[in-house]
Amino acid sequence: MASFLTATVLAAHGPVYVVLWFDTEDYIEPAADDAALRIAADLDKLGVRATFKVVGEKARVLESRGRTDVIRALGRHDIGYHSNFHSVQPTPALYLRGMGWLDGAAEFERRERPGVEDVRRIFGITPSCYGQPGSSWGPQTFRALLRLGIPVYLDEGEQVGVGEQPFWFGGMLNVFNMGRYQLRASLNDESTLPEALEKFDHAAEELEAKGGGVISIYYHPTEFVTTAFWDLNFAKGANPERNEWKKPPRRTAEESERCYRILTRYVEHAKARPSVRFVTARELPLLYESQLGRAVDRASIARHLAGQETFLVADNGALSPAEMLQILLGMEPAAVEGPIARGATTYHFGEISRPAFERAKADASGFIRTNRRLPAEVWIGSQKLSLADFAATLADDDGSAKGIAVRKGNLEMEKYVATDARRSFDWPIHPEGFSAPELLELARLQAWTLKPARLK
Repeated sequence: MASFLTATVLAAHGPVYVVLWFDTEDYIEPAADDAALRIAADLDKLGVRATFKVVGEKARVLESRGRTDVIRALGRHDIGYHSNFHSVQPTPALYLRGMGWLDGAAEFERRERPGVEDVRRIFGITPSCYGQPGSSWGPQTFRALLRLGIPVYLDEGEQVGVGEQPFWFGGMLNVFNMGRYQLRASLNDESTLPEALEKFDHAAEELEAKGGGVISIYYHPTEFVTTAFWDLNFAKGANPERNEWKKPPRRTAEESERCYRILTRYVEHAKARPSVRFVTARELPLLYESQLGRAVDRASIARHLAGQETFLVADNGALSPAEMLQILLGMEPAAVEGPIARGATTYHFGEISRPAFERAKADASGFIRTNRRLPAEVWIGSQKLSLADFAATLADDDGSAKGIAVRKGNLEMEKYVATDARRSFDWPIHPEGFSAPELLELARLQAWTLKPARLK
């Protein structure tokens, strides 16, 4: 009878998947090692698996300190990656800001591959996900992460997002910019726990009513044993030598016990809700449809893309602008990157002849197949259309007219990318006043790959 009631409840309400993750980064304070061990053990007792995103240097320090107990305990959960050195300067957004798509991806891979390989060697598994240190986000990381075998982007920030739920961007499943579905109970005041539990229930109820969704909860093991973050050594762009690093102030034993108790009660409460299931980053791709959308009829795609260049959500699938463009070109949609630059239209006639337009279509298709990337511009003889104008013109073409009217593109997808280049990268570790509009511009170009993720 109980199993029947549970099945009935789940059928009536969409599933709520809770991703609990810990940025495991403090390699200065040894007590943070014990905190990670304690958290992993407490969650084991609750029957809950979390995702521990481990910094490369943290993994190496655990190894050098002989903390095989911590390594084993975290290994019973899921292991993600949280950069090689975290806050040691220069952080990713700092060095990526002046680089383009290809050279930035290559530089990120050069700096981060050793950390990924050490985490893989020490924990015996390829990290399931990546998240940037602080707000040091850069779109070039997506190309590099896929090359490193990492398929999920798990973190929090505001650079890009869709509907406060997971989305596809840059070829990766993103749990990012989760808004009211990014939750946590304060570790500093146990009296606020009832309010946090109520807030969790409200978020879960909203997602249940929508047919299901994800709640993201994150902490740092170091929070449970220190009262300030370890990386304030690197505040405002500072980069002191290692022998000058100062340990963060410690919590008392009683304060730490309060923190562990709050986390346990918070997780117990969430787990008791019938619709809730805790999942790791490694499980997320199994819950969501592939990044390649299912079939949507060509006429619907053409109408949509002619009016607004943004993703299309239909009953039988979701398509990114890049997928729709490939379909209109007669291609089988594949995972591709967005353009690496913002093209400009120089074609100054109102129409394009049919033969010239067919050659342009073939040329665009060839570029995409060869480079696995969208072109910034499409040539019409010695002149060219920006990708946005080409896509709008293509979408408006019924295939029969001798002359194809040139249409102007409407890049509505770009509204899902932040515009405040200073606030988006606000982090105490960045140099004072740091701003990265160049990274947001690259993100807008990659918005051709953007669409909501759909639960299976």
